[in-house]
Amino acid sequence: MSKFERNMIKVEVAQEIISSHVKTLGAETVDILSALGRVVARSIFSNCDIPAFNNSAMDGYAVKAKDIQGATHSKPRLLKVIEDLPAGYVASKRIKRLEAIRIMTGAPMPQGADSVVMVENTEKIKNQKSKIKITNQKLKIANQTTKKFIEVYKQVIIGENIRKAGEDVKRGELVIKRGSLIRPQEIGMLAALGIRKVSVMRKPKVGIISTGDELVDLGSSLKPGKIRDSNRYSLLAQVSKCGAIGMNFGISKDARGEIKNKLKSALKANPDMLLVSGGISVGDYDFVKDALLELGMKALFWKVAMRPGKPIAFGTIKDTVIFGLPGNTVSSMIAFEEFVRPAILKMSGRNKLFLPEVTAVMEESFKKKKGLRYFVRVKIENKNLQLFVRLTGPQGSGILKSMVLADGIMVLPEEVEVVKPLDRVRVQLLSAQEV
Repeated sequence: MSKFERNMIKVEVAQEIISSHVKTLGAETVDILSALGRVVARSIFSNCDIPAFNNSAMDGYAVKAKDIQGATHSKPRLLKVIEDLPAGYVASKRIKRLEAIRIMTGAPMPQGADSVVMVENTEKIKNQKSKIKITNQKLKIANQTTKKFIEVYKQVIIGENIRKAGEDVKRGELVIKRGSLIRPQEIGMLAALGIRKVSVMRKPKVGIISTGDELVDLGSSLKPGKIRDSNRYSLLAQVSKCGAIGMNFGISKDARGEIKNKLKSALKANPDMLLVSGGISVGDYDFVKDALLELGMKALFWKVAMRPGKPIAFGTIKDTVIFGLPGNTVSSMIAFEEFVRPAILKMSGRNKLFLPEVTAVMEESFKKKKGLRYFVRVKIENKNLQLFVRLTGPQGSGILKSMVLADGIMVLPEEVEVVKPLDRVRVQLLSAQEV
């Protein structure tokens, strides 16, 4: 038995070893619509002011504030409307004393105007339609009649209802920091800046192999003694949720030669990471560790003091990071969240690597073995702004339903033996989208 098999290490030690051997990948340039969920490789600075010009924040009338000072319903101010100004066009006239221009939200402020009065605070005296010409499929406003007036019932201050140039973003301002996750709002900002392509961190390629004579793929008949390979599909989904590219290498039988050939074939595809599910314990048919060592893996650990998921292998073969994950579905998924997910996110250039955590109150008793860190599947309920948790049911490492029902993972330290009702506990959030 090797030293790697004899010695279990703590969760934090395993995470530190993984982090020290995982490198952030290089950058590539993609179209902004392909950048969703990616990490910005270089900080982005604004190349312009947003908005580029002073514009109306309301539908209303561009005016001189002093012309309607003291306006009320009982003492309205009368203004002559000299033009109608839709968004996307520039006023052809300059506002003079006791004049106004009908303005739509987003339209540039006319010369001479210093504020906008909302249309709700006005009333037309004479509603004569503007004369309109259609030229080259574009709308152009002709000269307006001079017999169109409004009464204004509320005064404004200078600058009221105006969006100033550069109010949102100023030229040269840092708008998206290197390492930021690109969300829909970042894509909107890139579009507002006129940026069509952006430099992002490359997506990790993650190969996945399941091992076991008992496994059959979807679509195959389920003969006595056989089970469907759920691990590979849950792992592929977890990989995809991390924003990485899953590479499905199928199932290998529990035979030394077949496992070695399957691993060799997968490594030829140059994945950044390879996940092998099953075959890493100490059973007579657990050949994965031997095959990996024969292929030149630098082994860094084989066991972690945790439940579920104690048999976990980690190492490297040249530039490929290797994880040997447990064969039980829940153990495999928990090991992924605690070790593989942070490694993928680091490769992707993410700053926040681990599942977000909250503190909650336990509603029932739970006993555990001292010396192991437990990852217990729980349901979370918010009661009067306080979070409470209960077990999802039986916590066996093969009970996939415990994951299906879970909102979070309760993390119980090694030294704890009993959790009692009303004890406060750490809970990792499974449903939260970490950014």
